Amino acid sequence: MAFMFEKLQVYQKAVDFVDQITTLTEGFPRGYGFLSDQLNRAALSIATNLAEGNGRFTKADRKNFFVIARGSVQECVPLLEIARRRSLLHDKMHGSLSEELQVIAKMISGLIKGLDKRLM
Repeated sequence: MAFMFEKLQVYQKAVDFVDQITTLTEGFPRGYGFLSDQLNRAALSIATNLAEGNGRFTKADRKNFFVIARGSVQECVPLLEIARRRSLLHDKMHGSLSEELQVIAKMISGLIKGLDKRLM
């Protein structure tokens, strides 16, 4: 691994999550492109903002990107619920993905709290 952020467990979980979402949405029927696109963008945004935040030099910049990543986690929640309601996602898979999002959100909150405790 070339970059330090690639060793972060939360980053690895975020990449795994977006990989699952990509696989899931490939099976969405025609007419649900809007949902597929938005869900893929939101999921991808989690990992990319974690990576970009780790590349920033100031605490404020890092925190901003981590907050955006946490917001993208929240954005995935209603999108998954809509997919479940439209029977594009089984209840079991919905529950599993929701649990993963909760874990990722807690880990990102931990990153943010850790930044707040640092002097620089």
